[in-house]
Amino acid sequence: MTADMHTGNDGYRGRFAPSPTGPLHFGSLVAAVGSYLDARHHDGEWLLRIEDIDPPREMPGATQSILQTLERYGMQWDGPVIYQSQRTPYYEHALETLHRGGAIYGCACTRSEIADSAVAGDAGPVYPGTCRNGMPPGRKARSLRIAVDDTPVIVDDRMQGRLQHSLQKQTGDFVVRRADRLVAYQLAVVVDDAAQGITHVVRGADLLDSTPRQVYLQRLLGYTTPQYAHLPVAANPDGEKLSKQTRARHVDTGTPLDTLCAVLDFLRQPLPEDAQLASLEELWQWAIDHWTPAAVPGRRSLTAPATWSIDTPPA
Repeated sequence: MTADMHTGNDGYRGRFAPSPTGPLHFGSLVAAVGSYLDARHHDGEWLLRIEDIDPPREMPGATQSILQTLERYGMQWDGPVIYQSQRTPYYEHALETLHRGGAIYGCACTRSEIADSAVAGDAGPVYPGTCRNGMPPGRKARSLRIAVDDTPVIVDDRMQGRLQHSLQKQTGDFVVRRADRLVAYQLAVVVDDAAQGITHVVRGADLLDSTPRQVYLQRLLGYTTPQYAHLPVAANPDGEKLSKQTRARHVDTGTPLDTLCAVLDFLRQPLPEDAQLASLEELWQWAIDHWTPAAVPGRRSLTAPATWSIDTPPA
């Protein structure tokens, strides 16, 4: 089985890949707008993928809400929407490929066992390799892990600069199939980016630390590595990433022009003098024509406008 659904466009191909854990908030709209502008500025394609492979975290109706919000904001995607929940056979095929190459092994460790024996890393506890050479007697595999080596992974990010990461020291052997039998995000996103022929990934800097793991998987599976650009994450005044957990306000679909101007300002993009008088279509065309990635601050986070930090409208 091949995971390839790429059909021949060899130019720029970007994507937006939200998880349906709730309606879009200001931070997720920043990622959507940044990826859309970069694709359209380069006369490229912009694909939409719904990453719905984690049912416990998903919210009923969120997918439809996301699609409607993107449409209301004038963002038009190319081709059909791809749903990860429909692509399990391709992930299983990738796992088989990794198994045949001797790259994965079964792990019996629980989270508490790992926490008791691990050191802190960039993305949580560094797995100490307990089961790498075999599980303890009487234990059964709960998850599948990738056995990493000590070769540094180097990522030249268009906005954050060069990242050099030692998976062995900073992450450890990482999970590709979870204890609940769900495929891990790191594997699913790599398989789907390759299948969709993604050449450029523009997303939030909260995923920057995931990138070395994804590049490592791309190498193991023989996939081409896209160019990466990680936008600053929108944060509340306390420095917390805007999210459902931090009560981030949902994007208002009634005022797309005002909100789009706020997103462009957050990304330090120029605005026409009469931006508030322009139509949504005119503003998009201006923003696409004047898209300046170099103006985006090379930081992991920026404080969002206060009105978008809480889930209740301002008084």
